[in-house]
Amino acid sequence: MSSIYESDKILAEYLLFHFGAAAEILPSDRVWPAGMHEALDFPVRTVAHFSKETVKRGLDLGCAVGRSAFEMARTCEEVVGIDFSHAFIGAAESLRHGEVLGYDRREEAALTTRLEARLPDGLDLARLRFFQGDAMHLQSDLGEFDRVHAANLLCRLPQPSLLLERFADLVKPGGELVLATPCTWLEEFTPPEQWPVDGTLDWLKSALSPAFELIRQADEPFLIRETARKFQWTSSMVTGWQRHGGA
Repeated sequence: MSSIYESDKILAEYLLFHFGAAAEILPSDRVWPAGMHEALDFPVRTVAHFSKETVKRGLDLGCAVGRSAFEMARTCEEVVGIDFSHAFIGAAESLRHGEVLGYDRREEAALTTRLEARLPDGLDLARLRFFQGDAMHLQSDLGEFDRVHAANLLCRLPQPSLLLERFADLVKPGGELVLATPCTWLEEFTPPEQWPVDGTLDWLKSALSPAFELIRQADEPFLIRETARKFQWTSSMVTGWQRHGGA
């Protein structure tokens, strides 16, 4: 898998993406399109696709620097966050231990602004644990979860079908699965022979329908700031699934 997610540059962009205030991402010294404002807080909005009641266990795959996992801890008694990037997991663990992380927001060329990432209020940090791992080859003793969340992960895996095959074992009967993907299939991450043939949604339905029911579909935009004048605005397809069985 790609090592780009170990760089200081990408780590800083993701700390801003996950924990930056609106004014830090879109400073008030200029007028920004409404669609850019609507694309903020993506890691929070994807978690909002779960039901609202409190459950026992949650899993965030491809958790990056952890914001969605922290948000899941508001309604899950235990949350496990897993990411392939050592840098991302190190940052998430530092935040879980109450540290404030300084990072550089790039403006242009070598100009930067020093910012700090800190956790939002109201979190029970004892509910969380993070570790580095490969979503295609997860350890066998993870157990079952009431909720599994995987945002912008599938189209970054060399063999995404390996993860799809594992979901039935990870999500307990009656449990929920929320997937978000921008469907940006790229050879640098996924060989073309592993791409969906008839489109990502049909591919997901075919792979998941034996064990899951599709209960919702939505589009969620997200915004990653690279410099003061360069942003990635992307729309992810979000699907919510319920595992067959349960009470």
